[in-house]
Amino acid sequence: MGEKAHYGGQAVIEGVMMRSPRFFAVACRRANKEIIVQEESVQSVLKRFQWLNKPFLRGTLALIDALALGMKSLMFSANVAMEDLEESEPKKGRKAAPTPSQAGAETSEAAQNSKRRAATQSVNDITIGMTMILGLALGIGIFFVAPQLLVGMMKRWVERPLWLNLIVGGVKLTLFVGYITAISLMKDIRRVFEYHGAEHKVINTFESDSALTPENLSKHGTVHPRCGTSFILVVLVISIVAFCFLGWSDAWYERVFYRLLLLPVIAGIAYEVIRFAGRYRDSRVLSVLLGPGLWLQRLTTREPSDDQVEVALRALEAVIRKEEEAGSAVISNV
Repeated sequence: MGEKAHYGGQAVIEGVMMRSPRFFAVACRRANKEIIVQEESVQSVLKRFQWLNKPFLRGTLALIDALALGMKSLMFSANVAMEDLEESEPKKGRKAAPTPSQAGAETSEAAQNSKRRAATQSVNDITIGMTMILGLALGIGIFFVAPQLLVGMMKRWVERPLWLNLIVGGVKLTLFVGYITAISLMKDIRRVFEYHGAEHKVINTFESDSALTPENLSKHGTVHPRCGTSFILVVLVISIVAFCFLGWSDAWYERVFYRLLLLPVIAGIAYEVIRFAGRYRDSRVLSVLLGPGLWLQRLTTREPSDDQVEVALRALEAVIRKEEEAGSAVISNV
């Protein structure tokens, strides 16, 4: 028998993305309280390279899939938010019935508005894409370059490479937890974290084989072992151990370069750890080992409102319906 397919997702702007191995759906709450749902097939890099779908090899490609799908979902939610913002702008009304010439002008204006929205969406996509690239560069700067530069200045007092690498690891962990704590204080980010909690509640209820009713949804928490927050923390911990064996070059850029080269290997190991934890989520031993990651999710998730849970539920229901229409899925590469 095959392994039961995994479902998962992420929070987006005023909404939630849910995915299965073959499909994904993004549900967003509009300003008028309507829930809009976009459904599409998953374009997976891992499916194109099935020969790499092996333990410790699939992790990097699965991460690329997740980042690409997450960015696409974020773009959709940003465009929905932008449309709501444009529609909320005050419009001038006409007191008299439009004349034929006015009606023609209105048609022309509607066409121009349509073109403007298409152009705005294109600009939004480019902006978000550039933001993601900038965010990646900033992440490398904060979590790879900065710790190396800071600890490099301590070499006059600490000479052993092992201790230097351990201190770098400690600095990374401190920066990561501090970053999560800082952004959690922002109002807009807290809103996203509430949708993150809604996503986890719905997935936890679904994986418990309980009916997706309000009563059952309220019984489940906002943490999940396969969460990306836990994945990042596992990556950090494994990297601290692995980088201890790299020694200590005097050139900071060499240290950063070799650590970036090892990152796909570390991501592959972390992926298998998180995957294993999700499969045996009731194990007490794993609960203890992954306890820090689950605790950290208390920062990246918030208790959602019923309206937010409804949005997450709509996204999951859309994905389940697509899978049922396409036939039962017995694959698991997420």
